[in-house]
Amino acid sequence: MNKEEFISELKKIGITPTNKQLEQLELYYNLLISWNEKINLTRITEHDEVYLKHFYDSLTIIKVIDLEKINTLLDFGTGAGFPGLVLKIMYPNLQVTLIDSLNKRIVFLNEVIKILNLKDIETLHTRIEDYRGKHFDVITTRAVANLSKLLDYTKNIIDKNTKFIPLKGHIEEELVNIKNKNLLKKYNLQITKQEKFSLPKENSTRTILVIDKSEK
Repeated sequence: MNKEEFISELKKIGITPTNKQLEQLELYYNLLISWNEKINLTRITEHDEVYLKHFYDSLTIIKVIDLEKINTLLDFGTGAGFPGLVLKIMYPNLQVTLIDSLNKRIVFLNEVIKILNLKDIETLHTRIEDYRGKHFDVITTRAVANLSKLLDYTKNIIDKNTKFIPLKGHIEEELVNIKNKNLLKKYNLQITKQEKFSLPKENSTRTILVIDKSEK
């Protein structure tokens, strides 16, 4: 996905990036590649592949939620900043918290945040299952664990006003697994939306879930 294709596909899902945002993404890419030579951040390094599989893929969350109407967002297991850092660039209104268990990645993220001069974004070196903090309007994660583990990790931080939105690929087996374990009932949760689509160019399957607290 070259730059022109990236812009075109974003417009199809309702995003029109500014020149500043495009410049920030390009700088982010350059930092990612530079740091990737020192620490393992991503196996995907080719320019067009990063724009498709990291940048565009991160932004598909807006298929299920209007981020312009959201205040606070937590991205755990963020790695090199996907999706949380990309979302912050494209939606500067968001107050973003990035959590990762590997401090080397946190150091990288802090460098990107500093160089891109991003405000209202913080990083935390911790594990999501150990986190006890403030309320978030949206909690998201991408390529971290199976759905059973994700529900367990987040059981103490999803409240009645939180939407948990994991970005997944094929998810049928994981849905069967949580049903067999009765995990939604156990944690008092419900899946309120499920968006399945194909990533442009390569047509790989993506699934986005919206999970809320159940009404008792």
